[in-house]
Amino acid sequence: MKTEKASKPAQDKELQKHTPVMQQYLRIKADYPDTLVFYRMGDFYELFFDDAEKAARMLGITLTQRGASNGTPIRMAGVPFHSVEQYLAKLIKLGESVAICEQIGDPATSKGPVERKVIRVVTPGTLTDSDLLPEKSDRPLLALCIATQRKTVTVGLAWLSLASGVLKLMEFPADAKCFDGRLKQELERIAPAEILAADDAGPAVMQGVTGKFTSVPPWHFDAESGKKALLEQLAVATLAGFGADCLTASIGAAGALLRYAQSTQGKGLQHVRTLTVESENEFIGLDAATRRNLELTETIRGQDGSSASPTLFSQLDHCRTPMGSRLLRHWLHHARRDQGIARERHAAINALMRADASSGLSATLAAVPDIERITTRIALLSARPRDLAGLRTGLQQLPSLRAYVAMCNKDADAPLLRLIQDALATPSECLDLIERGIALEPAAMVRDGGVIARGYDAELDELRALSENAGQFLVDLETRERARTGIGNLRVEYNKVHGFYIEVTHGQTDKVPDDYRRRQTLKNAERYITPELKAFEDKALSAQERALAREKYLFDRLLGDMAPHIGTLQDIAHALAELDTLVALADHAMRNNWCAPQLVDEPAIRIEQGRHPVVENQIERFIANDCELHNDRKLLLITGPNMGGKSTYMRQVALITLLAYVGSFVPATRAVIGPIDRIFTRIGAADDLAGGRSTFMVEMTESAAILNGATEHSLVLMDEVGRGTSTFDGLALAWAIARHLLETTRSFTLFATHYFELTQLPETHPSAANVHLSAVEHKDSIVFLHAVQTGPASQSYGLQVAQLAGVPQPVIRAARKHLAALEAHSVQATPQFDLFAGSMADVDNDADAEEPQHAPEVTAVMDALAATDPDALSPREALDVLYRLKNLTAGQQ
Repeated sequence: MKTEKASKPAQDKELQKHTPVMQQYLRIKADYPDTLVFYRMGDFYELFFDDAEKAARMLGITLTQRGASNGTPIRMAGVPFHSVEQYLAKLIKLGESVAICEQIGDPATSKGPVERKVIRVVTPGTLTDSDLLPEKSDRPLLALCIATQRKTVTVGLAWLSLASGVLKLMEFPADAKCFDGRLKQELERIAPAEILAADDAGPAVMQGVTGKFTSVPPWHFDAESGKKALLEQLAVATLAGFGADCLTASIGAAGALLRYAQSTQGKGLQHVRTLTVESENEFIGLDAATRRNLELTETIRGQDGSSASPTLFSQLDHCRTPMGSRLLRHWLHHARRDQGIARERHAAINALMRADASSGLSATLAAVPDIERITTRIALLSARPRDLAGLRTGLQQLPSLRAYVAMCNKDADAPLLRLIQDALATPSECLDLIERGIALEPAAMVRDGGVIARGYDAELDELRALSENAGQFLVDLETRERARTGIGNLRVEYNKVHGFYIEVTHGQTDKVPDDYRRRQTLKNAERYITPELKAFEDKALSAQERALAREKYLFDRLLGDMAPHIGTLQDIAHALAELDTLVALADHAMRNNWCAPQLVDEPAIRIEQGRHPVVENQIERFIANDCELHNDRKLLLITGPNMGGKSTYMRQVALITLLAYVGSFVPATRAVIGPIDRIFTRIGAADDLAGGRSTFMVEMTESAAILNGATEHSLVLMDEVGRGTSTFDGLALAWAIARHLLETTRSFTLFATHYFELTQLPETHPSAANVHLSAVEHKDSIVFLHAVQTGPASQSYGLQVAQLAGVPQPVIRAARKHLAALEAHSVQATPQFDLFAGSMADVDNDADAEEPQHAPEVTAVMDALAATDPDALSPREALDVLYRLKNLTAGQQ
C-alpha cells in the first residue's frame, strides 16, 4: 500500500544523479517500498533493482543487467503485459502484493519519459480478476482493531469480500485468553486472505494467527473517521438500521478496511452497498479442530476434496455455477442456529424433489456465468467485453429459471422459493443495454476491436465501413493498374510495417508509370506507392485508429451506464446462487435416498439408520446405524476394535446434525434433531512442532477448550482421550473428563475409548450408556461388522488389527505370547485389566476428597522429617536421625 512520506531535498538531489526514466521509477517506488512495482515499458512490465532480483527468484524469470544509473548497474526482469495474470497469480499465491504502474501519457507528445501512474495494487485480499481468484471460495480482506474505552478492551473485526461486495462486522470483549481463543477461532472461520492491523499492534494480536499481515498507520482505525467513511459508502444517515451504531471498534476497523481497499483499486467501491453485523450466537460454533476433523471442505491433511480424498463439500457440490459452489461452502461453515432458516431450506428442497425439476434447472443454470463477480468488475470499471457477453447470456436464462421455480412452488409451501422467484425478474433495461451495445462474440480485449455491436453507434459504423471497404478498393485498384500498365502480375497489398503498396517483379519494372514512387526494394521485386494509394492509406489507417478509440470510449460509457443496475444484479446473483445450491442439495438427496430431518425444540438427537455422507459413496456396502441421545441419555461410551468404525460412527452423527441445520436433507431413514449451539471434536492425534506442543499437549488443549466452552446444547465427540500418556494418567483423565461432561457440562457426548474400565460409568451415572462396534474373530483373523450394538465390547482385537496392517509375523507371535503371560497374571476372569482398585462408585465417592489418609507409620516419619533441620546436624547427628527413621518404618518392612 502507498506510504505517506515527507518531501526531502536530499532525496531529490540524489535522484538527479539518475537517468530521467530511473528518476520517475524511483519516485513511484518510494511510495510502495514493500510492494513489487510492475513498471510498464512498451509490451512488458519491468521490475528493477531489488524487485527484479526478488521477482526473478520467485517467478523463475531471467534477471538481466543493462546500462547504469548513478553509477549503479540496472538489474531488471520483465514479464509480457498480455500474460501478466499468470505471473500475478503466482506472486499472490506466495503472499506478495504488486503495484501495477501503467503508461497514461502519449509517447508521441511526451518530451521526457512517458507519464506513468500506479492504477491499482493487487494484494491477496483485494482480488477481483477471475484469473487470480479461486472459483469456489472467497478471499476476504479483514481489518482487526483493538479499542480501549473506560478500561474495557474490545476486539473489532471488519471483513470485505471485494469480489462480491459483502461487508461484515463483528465485535466482542477481549480478555486474557481472547487472542489465543476467541479471536483465533473467528479468524479461522472467516479465513481471510489478508489481515490489516495497526503498526503498533502488540505481539498478543499476532500470536497464533497465521496469514498475510499488512501493517497500516494506527490513525486509520479512528472510529469517527470510520463512521464517516461507512455512512458515505452506504449512503445512509445512521448505522442504527444495521445494528452497528455502537460497535466502536468494528467501525474503526471498517474505516481502515475501506481506505485500504479504495487505495488498492484506485477508485470507489460502488458495489459495496450494505452491511451485516454478525453475533456469536448466530451460527453453530465450529472450531478449527472440528472443521478439520469433520473434513467439511478440506481433508485432515489440509487438502481440497478430490475423488481420491473426498470432503463433505466435494460430495455435495453439484452446483452448476461458481456462485452456488461458494454459497454451499459458506453454508457448511456457517450453519445457522435458527431452526426456521433450516426449515425453509428443507421445504424448498422438498418442493424441488417433488417437482423433479433438478435436471431442467441444472441444465439452465449451466449457462449462467459468475454474475456476482462480473457485477463487481462492472462496478470497478474493470470488466472485459466477454464479461458483459456472459452477463447477457445469464440474464437471458432468467425467464426459463423463473418458470421452473414457479412450477416447483405451485402446490408446495416453500416461502424461500417464492422469494427466489421474485428476485429472478429480468432487468429489461439492463439486458437491453447489453444486447444493443455488445457484439454477439466480442474480442477478449477492447484494444482488439470488434466489441461494440453494429448499429449501436453511427459514428463507429461509419469508421468501420471505411476500414472494411479497403479490401474492395484494393481489388478495384489492382484491376485498374494492371490494365493501365500492362503488368499482368502486379499486386496491391498491405502489411503493418509498410502499409499499402503496389508490388512489381524486377522483370516488369520498365513498365512502371512515372507517378509510381519506390517504397521498398526486395530481392525479386520492387514495392511502390501512388498518390491515390497514399491518400487512401491515410484515410483507412486513420479510420481504423479512430474506430478503436471510439470503441473504447463507447465501452467505458456503457460500463458507466450499468452503474444504476448494480444493486439489482447483486440481488439476482444471490438468488441464482441460492437456487443453484438448493438444486444441488435436492439432486444429491434424490440420488442417495436422504430424508428430511425434523428439527424440534426439546433437546434430542435421534437418528435411525444413519450413514456417513461421504463414506457411504466410497464403499460398496455401508452399514447404517442408529443413535439416540436425549435428557436421560446424554453420553454414549463407545468401545470396540480398532478399524471397527467408532470414529466413522461419531463423525456421521456430527455431520448429520450439522447438515440438518445447514438446511440439507440427511443420510438416514429418520432424524430428529433438537437445539444445537456448538459441535466439538477431539479426534485423532498429531503434534504441533512449530508451536512446541507434543501430541498429548495438543490433545489436552483441545479437551480443555471443550470442557470450558461446551454447554448442555452442544454436541461433543471425544475419541480415545488420554492415550498419549501413561496408562494410569490417561485412564484417570478420561474418566474425569467423561464425568465432567455428564455432571457439569451435560452436553450430548459420544465418547470412544479403549479403556474398558470406563464402561462401568453407567453404573453410577444413569445418563451414560454403553454401545460397541461389533466384530467376529475367526482363527487368527477378524471380520468387522461395523454395526453399533448395546453394551460394552469384550476386547479390542489389537493383535488382529496389527496383523491386517502387515506387522511381521514374528512380532505378532511374540506379542501374542506376551499377552498370554499378562492375562495369566491377571486376577480377572476377562482378558481386560481393571486398573481401578475399587469400583467406579468408590472412585466417585472419593473424587472430591481434600486430603488422603496416611498410615500411622507414614505420619510418624513425616512428623520426624518436619522436625529435623538438616543444616544444623553434625555428621554423627545426621546418622542418628537416619537410624531413627529406619526404626519408625520397621513395621512396614
